[in-house]
Amino acid sequence: MQTTALDHFYLQQPEPVKGCYLALRDIILAQSAHITPEWKYGCPFFYYKGKMFCYLWFHKEHQQPYLAIMKGKAIRDPLLLAEGRVNIRIMLFDAKRDLPVRSIKRILRQAMELYP
Repeated sequence: MQTTALDHFYLQQPEPVKGCYLALRDIILAQSAHITPEWKYGCPFFYYKGKMFCYLWFHKEHQQPYLAIMKGKAIRDPLLLAEGRVNIRIMLFDAKRDLPVRSIKRILRQAMELYP
């Protein structure tokens, strides 16, 4: 079986960032059968009902992985940061700590409500 660019992204990450990304991927995909993983713009993207929903990336300044919500502007949550972005909001994670799973799920549910 050939490794895709998406697979390679996860495999090349150092621990504990790799584990953080894999856990985030599983949490995101478990929220709905309508969420699909894609490789877009050189990063792991997730589509919901065929539309860009969120993606995973690494914040160079903070040295932390993050989850970016495409329509995050419409979600009011103190865990979501704008950092000068117009519509996208990000949620930073300390890869050495447990993920705030309930908060992630809550934010993802709110984001899904923005897609009719």
